Amino acid sequence: MAAAPRVVAELGRPETADETAARKAASSAAYRSSKTFRNLIVALLVTVAVVAVVVFGVPRGALPDPEPADVAASAASASASVGQPLLVPVVPEDWRANSARLEGTSMWRVVYAPPEGFIRVAHGLGASPTWASETLGGLAPTGSVTIDGIVWDEYTIPSAAQTAAISYALATDAGADTVLIYGATDAETAAVAAEGVAEQIRNLRKETP
Repeated sequence: MAAAPRVVAELGRPETADETAARKAASSAAYRSSKTFRNLIVALLVTVAVVAVVVFGVPRGALPDPEPADVAASAASASASVGQPLLVPVVPEDWRANSARLEGTSMWRVVYAPPEGFIRVAHGLGASPTWASETLGGLAPTGSVTIDGIVWDEYTIPSAAQTAAISYALATDAGADTVLIYGATDAETAAVAAEGVAEQIRNLRKETP
């Protein structure tokens, strides 16, 4: 004897064959959607686990520091292209030379990293009298100081006027050229760089008619 059709509470009557098919289809779609979502979550968790292993589990050594710049060799090469000697500062052994290059045809610049801050020694070739001030953003000297017989214009730069963290600078002529020592530094450290180029500045002055 055939079973009586099931009465659906929501309908208050037995459901039709079409309604039964629709209900089963909806149930099947909901099941597949739920399974797909669970699979997505599982895949995401697996991906996170793999990334975590790569990031935290694979040993990685620190990148080696780049070799310091060879200031003397770079100066010799650049001097040949501009036809005049360029400054090779004499500085303490713990001052790292980060770069030494000719910028255009008008400036030779060496960048050092002393134990604290940074300092640049710039040699302006045939620079105008205002070149140092222009390089420092238009600042005027705040005084003068004599270092190893060389008189330098001194720039003590207050925090409000600092650009690129430049806090102190020294400038002097070297014959037809200008030498500018500047950086995130203090008077004592800048004086070390000034002493390291004093003799070369005197030689440049002698060579200028």
